[in-house]
Amino acid sequence: MDTGIWTVKEAKAKFSEVVDKARTEGPQTVTRNGRCAVVIVSAEEWSRKTRRIGNLAEFFAESPLRESGLTVSRPQEGSRKIDL
Repeated sequence: MDTGIWTVKEAKAKFSEVVDKARTEGPQTVTRNGRCAVVIVSAEEWSRKTRRIGNLAEFFAESPLRESGLTVSRPQEGSRKIDL
């Protein structure tokens, strides 16, 4: 078995070890039928990876395109008709 790669059968039999290794050594890959099925990561890493920094308005305000001079024009004829 390669370090950090487990079959489903091995991961089931040694689940506590898989969890411990995910916390101390990093992500642990579980394979099914020779293909990557899931990756087990520590709660700390998951929180770090999924944490949002700022909001959408801040994202656009910090965009490098803000100072690019890009202009976007929209048609002034109003809404378009849709056939139902």
